[in-house]
Amino acid sequence: MMLKEPGRGWNAHSSTNAYRGKNMEIRREDALEYHARDRKGKIEINPTKPCRTQWDLSLAYTPGVAEPCLEIRHDPESSFDYTARGNLVAVVTNGTAVLGLGNIGALAGKPVMEGKAVLFKRFADLDVFDLEVSSEDPEDVIRVCKLLESSFGGINLEDIRAPECFAIEQTLRGSMSIPIFHDDQHGTAIISGAALLNALELAGKRIDEVKVVFSGAGAAALGCANHYVRMGMKPEQIVLCDRRGVIHEGREGHVSPYAAAYAARTKARTLAEAMGGADVFIGLSVAGVVSAEMVRSMAAHPIVFAMANPVPEIGYAEARAARPDAIVATGRSDFPNQVNNVLGFPFIFRGALDVRARAINDEMMLAATRALAALAREDVPDAVLSAYGLGRLQFGPDYIIPKPFDPRVLIWESSAVAEAAMRTGVARLNVDIEAYRDELSRRLGRTYAVMQSVRSRARSRPKRIAFPEGEHERIIRASYRLLEEKIAEPVLIGRRPVIEAKIKELGFHKLAAEIIEPGEAARFEAYAEELYHLRQRRGVTRSEARDLMLNPNYFGAMMLCLGDAHGVVAGVSQHYPETIRPALQVIKTSERVHRVCGVYVIVTKKDVYFFADTTVNIEPDAGELAEIAWLAAEAAREFNVEPRVALLSFSNFGSTRHPQTEKVREAVERVKERFPEMIVDGEMMADTAVVPEIIEEDYPFSTLKGGANVLVFPDLSSANIAYKLMMRIGGAEALGPILMGLAKPVHVLQRGATVEEIVNMAAIAVVHAKGEPARA
Repeated sequence: MMLKEPGRGWNAHSSTNAYRGKNMEIRREDALEYHARDRKGKIEINPTKPCRTQWDLSLAYTPGVAEPCLEIRHDPESSFDYTARGNLVAVVTNGTAVLGLGNIGALAGKPVMEGKAVLFKRFADLDVFDLEVSSEDPEDVIRVCKLLESSFGGINLEDIRAPECFAIEQTLRGSMSIPIFHDDQHGTAIISGAALLNALELAGKRIDEVKVVFSGAGAAALGCANHYVRMGMKPEQIVLCDRRGVIHEGREGHVSPYAAAYAARTKARTLAEAMGGADVFIGLSVAGVVSAEMVRSMAAHPIVFAMANPVPEIGYAEARAARPDAIVATGRSDFPNQVNNVLGFPFIFRGALDVRARAINDEMMLAATRALAALAREDVPDAVLSAYGLGRLQFGPDYIIPKPFDPRVLIWESSAVAEAAMRTGVARLNVDIEAYRDELSRRLGRTYAVMQSVRSRARSRPKRIAFPEGEHERIIRASYRLLEEKIAEPVLIGRRPVIEAKIKELGFHKLAAEIIEPGEAARFEAYAEELYHLRQRRGVTRSEARDLMLNPNYFGAMMLCLGDAHGVVAGVSQHYPETIRPALQVIKTSERVHRVCGVYVIVTKKDVYFFADTTVNIEPDAGELAEIAWLAAEAAREFNVEPRVALLSFSNFGSTRHPQTEKVREAVERVKERFPEMIVDGEMMADTAVVPEIIEEDYPFSTLKGGANVLVFPDLSSANIAYKLMMRIGGAEALGPILMGLAKPVHVLQRGATVEEIVNMAAIAVVHAKGEPARA
């Protein structure tokens, strides 16, 4: 979306055309088939309200629809409450500068605009109507946008050639009261600006002192120059070059007034001459215009942003070979430091629309830049590393800008934009920024939404959580997150030199987690003696107890047992039995039960369910099932969910007589006898449990009303199969396993758990912990 002239990597007229990147090949046939298969194009409209009955229809349309119409006539601002306007963006083009294809016309540009709609939806959950205006007259584009103002929350101008694009945007911004944003100008500027801030810091240079050379003087280049000046760059330090060379004072021939504002006072007349001694190169032109020799002529620690797409002005590897001290960025996804506009427009509009902004002003764009720059310095989630096939990624010359698939961009950038809108007075709606960040996090996924309340409760009373795998990189990264978000006080168990070396390697210089090496611990002998007393009648000698206490799993369990920690989280690099066995030997079960069980939180599009037992008890008897039901209900309460428990079978209330169904029936009776406060019933089939109408119509005698949210399976096999099927083909998200039944919280991670999963389990452990203080 940055290059407006064709580069060497793409021939629009070749019937055998293919774009070859470093790791992929996109053939013409593949691209056409992608757009034509099944439902044509890439977007559709889905209703957000039910329309299944005559009643629904009378509300969605006549006569009920008249009421919101009258409200809007009385108060136009209520259109944001009664229509989709507040989440709707128009993507407007006239097709005069489409990608690298040039002036191909409005209709031919429609696939690009639909693609833009996909990105708005995928990254920021914003809806889009793409509008292709069949006119090259700027006044027509202006007129269309003005007439449609009442339909949209904002307008994204796209692929309109320079200099007309400048006049169109300026006119609309001055006459309309919704956000107008020309992405070709400002998108690249905002994203590259964030990369530039970080590159300058790494290079040890100041933005108000560097000499900057541009290849390109179109919309993107001028947008970048203007934005960099707002960031603190001096206009006289900027040199623009177009096809005819340097734009300098007194140059003959036509120069647009927008570019003429940067006419340089210099003797340089060519791009090569201008780059000599330059600190920064910004490429927004065509492929191959920069040579290795030109890069070598730049100042020490040069910054090279070669952003022509799909082939840059100079290749990443070629630039680094010419100057190993260079920091290089491109528009390509197959090299480090991709400057991609998708990091900007979805999140900027999200923040602007959520506060009903009247405009996207300079301060909001600067806020987006600074938020992206700051985010690049944070630890990178495992989900991002996995998406890009990377083992590690941290702030440095090869990582100066967040990756497009980093889910945190939504929270950081949109909230920064919204806050700037409120601060500068263009927001119609004022929101609490922390509450807004929580709202944004819920858009990232249903598990995020479920965990928000858990994390908030954990932050209100952080507890000491011991990590027996303290040497593991993911545990260290999770500990950093836990401290940054004030969720827990992590204790890393392991060899101090190893942990400290990894903390330094990861760049967490301020990580204040406590480190305990078991053999050197002040309470080692006390722990070993306590283990001996607990296990002496189970064949453990005093000497063996000392040996076992060198095992971090036993050490962590004993910390918890003796009150030196509130919880233990382990299992990221171990098998389930070796993780859980020390806890079962050291920590007693809770008072009301005699066993433990594993619970998964299953998050569907509409509801949250708790499945048990998914991990521990293979073939529980009736008494054990009763305890599992109570423990699963307790897990639901820890998530602030009032449990409605169903014990499942292949029979409904005695419809099939079999030893397995009788076991479940007996378990229900025992639950009601031992835990009379519980809302529970069974035995019943799964659909009976989750479809309230079945019980209401066929089994009105049942005490379970409103559908079950805690599902207790007759054995581990069925529970384990069910939760995995829900994840793989049911579209659900799963959180767990949560170990229930111990007197103190021990949670066993899935082997290979991500940092996010570790943080979640630690937060659950904090909430699970009782109120008594741990010894420091």
